[in-house]
This record gives sequence, structure tokens and C-alpha cells, in this order.
Amino acid sequence: MSETAAPTKTEQKRAINRLKSMYPLRNLVQQDYIDTLQASSEGKPTVWSMLNYWEGDLPLKAMGLNIVYPENYSTLLASTGTAEPFLDASDSDGFPTHMCGYGRSTIGYSYRMMKELGGKIPPEAPVGGMAKPTLLLGSGIICDARFKWFQALGRYFDAPQWCLEMPMMPTFEGSEPDLEEYQVKFLTREVKAFIEFLEKLLQKKMDWARLEELIDLAVRIHETTWQISELRQSVPGPMHSTDFWSSMPPSLFFAGDMKVALKLYQDMLSEVQDRVNNKVAAINYPEKYRIVFAELPPWHSLKFFDSLAEKGWNFVYESYGYHAPKPPDLNKTSDPCEKLARLARNFIFNIHEHARADNISNPLVEQYLRIARGFKVDGFFLHPLISCRAASAGLRSVQEFMLRKLDVPTLWVEGDIIDKRVFNPQETLARAEAFEQTMDHYRKVRQSKGLGW
Repeated sequence: MSETAAPTKTEQKRAINRLKSMYPLRNLVQQDYIDTLQASSEGKPTVWSMLNYWEGDLPLKAMGLNIVYPENYSTLLASTGTAEPFLDASDSDGFPTHMCGYGRSTIGYSYRMMKELGGKIPPEAPVGGMAKPTLLLGSGIICDARFKWFQALGRYFDAPQWCLEMPMMPTFEGSEPDLEEYQVKFLTREVKAFIEFLEKLLQKKMDWARLEELIDLAVRIHETTWQISELRQSVPGPMHSTDFWSSMPPSLFFAGDMKVALKLYQDMLSEVQDRVNNKVAAINYPEKYRIVFAELPPWHSLKFFDSLAEKGWNFVYESYGYHAPKPPDLNKTSDPCEKLARLARNFIFNIHEHARADNISNPLVEQYLRIARGFKVDGFFLHPLISCRAASAGLRSVQEFMLRKLDVPTLWVEGDIIDKRVFNPQETLARAEAFEQTMDHYRKVRQSKGLGW
């Protein structure tokens, strides 16, 4: 295991060595909220959108609509310590406490805005809050709570709702080679139907040239972020998970101006490459353990990772669902709707195809096995959530396969993405200290088996 020299007192400003290029990317997201509030004050339509893996994002942008993402805003509520009253408001309106934390906080925000404040933005809402939506764009992708949660917002808003779909299928059936074109046709119809809906709703035509331009930017952004992810395999790890979580919305949601986002990601690529060249670690302590975080983070307690960094824990990869994969070849077609279909399909089915090739039924397991080998991982920090079955159901299989296939142990820590009342940092830190002995043991086991790290 490669180690870096301990920092001097002057250098030791904080445990995690943050990337300078992360900060302007993080700020792009806040600008989206400000722009949407301004558009709403001018009487322009605004959209609340669910993460849809790019089927709907680019048509909305091409039509000139301002978009905010409640899932992303929920992380802001949690990280600023302002989520609790919104969670309580959701509970008081009859929604279950074990429901998705993103959903609970969004519903609570909507309840506060429309039922308690007569349409006004709650005063405790950070960065000015989310403007009242004139369109709700839901999604049936991955999580069974997602389209029902946006449907439930009809209690509060008199706004039309559209739900985008994805042909979610088991690994072996879904990755049959002759099914790809069927899946692309299905998604192309989804995109075209959504655009037709937008044109009728807004009484304006799609700007197809603008949509083509945005698709090209999307491909370049995803290519750049994929290159950054590949560089993170270096030892010591050059980029910490907290920097990834802070900077990923312009890639995952295409937040902000996409031309600006591309330039900022190119700056990040250069900074990470420079760290790799100069063996600069993402933590200001010797890198003792290389860790993968799976799957959704405790947004309310990100400072907890500073405590682990002080102990030499470097989180080198994380949360597959937030990573845009290497984009597919979109030169097969000139139809922008089909291009969007192929871009969206690639997120779901590229890992299915890898899993099929390795005869593994769970694509998340196969993905993390590849990550563990490529990133020379010492352990996994698994974060199961009672409020998110989709992100948690496969983690027991990840735990089993890591130990059985690669002798990589896992730390199992239950918590929540938004509700800090169900996460205990002190207890988790104590368990992490004990887990170091387990990682030390299995490092010796891997070396005795010649596994390469």
C-alpha cells in the first residue's frame, strides 16, 4: 500500500484535501434555484423534475424551461440541517416515516408551502427555496416509490404531471443482444411523446437544433466525468467521495449552464490528473485504507468523513447510481430522440451486459467487484436504508460476494439519507475503528492468495 507524507501544520487545514475545481461545480446547482425563482417571479413556467437519466432533462432545457430537482434539494436540506421540520410535516399529513427521505422532505416542503403558508416559500428553506412548479416530471426508473411520490404532490399543486419510463428488466433477460433495439424503440417513443406533450402545454415547437447541441454537450460532459472516475483508481486516491457528491449534479442532472459545466469538469480532470502525476492524495493523512461507499450517503453527516480521513480512510469510489457511465456511440442515428433513448438506456443496461458476461445475476454486485479490483479496495462501507429498498436490497449480495470472491470485508452501517435522527456518528466511528483490524487481516489474506493488493 502506497503512503504519502504526513502534512505540515500549515498544510493541515482539514482532513480531506478538497479539489479546488469542486467548488464552482457545486455553485452551479445553487444558481439553478436562483434562476428558477427569478423565472417564477416573471410568470414563466418552472419544472420540478425527478432524476430521469436524461430522457427529459435535455428536452426541457431545449424548450427554455427552468428546472429544479427535489431529490437534489433534499440533500441541501439535510446538509444544512433544515430537513427536520419538512420530514415532520410529511409525517403529519399521513405519509409513512419509512418512505424515501427525498420523498418525505419534498412532500413536507409542499405541505408547508401550500397548506400552511398559502403558496409562499417556507422561510427556513435554504438558497431561497424551490419555486412553485407549473409542471411535475416524474419517473418510473429504478425505484417503485418515485412515480407515486410525484403523483402524491397532486394533493398540493394544481400542475400537470408526466411520468417517463424505462424498460426495467432482470439482468439476463434484459441484456439479451436482440433486445437492445426493442429497448431503444420503446425509449424513443417515450421521448417523442414527452416532447409532443411539452409542445402542446407550452404552445411552442421544440428547438431541435438546440436539443442536438445539448445532446452533444451531454456526451462530452459524461465522457469527461468518466475519465475523472478512471483516474481515481490511482494510488493514493486523488479524489474523495465527498468531492464527488458535491460536484456530481451538473453531470447527473445537467444542473446549470452545460457549456460552463463542461469547462468546469475539464478543469477538474486536469486537477485530478495533476494529483495523479504528483502522487497527491485526497486526504491530508497517509492513505491507510481505500474504501468504497455504497450506496446513498448520509447527506446530513458528511463531516463524519473527516473523522475517518484523520484515521487514513480514503473513500476512492461511491454510489454507482450517481455516476454517468462512458457514453455510447450516438452516431448510429441522426434522430435526436433516439440519441436520448440510447443515452438513457446505456445507464441501466451497460452494467447488465457486464454482469451477463460474468454470469452474475445482480449487476450492482458485478459493478462493485470490478471497482474493488480496479481500485485496489481494502473495504466497503455499506449504508442500507429502511427508507430506500431500491438502493439497499442488493447490499447483502455485495457483502457476500466481496468476501467470497475477493476477500474484501464490509462495514454494515444502517442510516438514512435525510433524517439524521437515525444515524449515530459516534457509534459508527467506534465500529469503524474495530473494522480496521478486519481490513488488516484480509489484506494479508489477499496477499497470501496473490490477488494483487
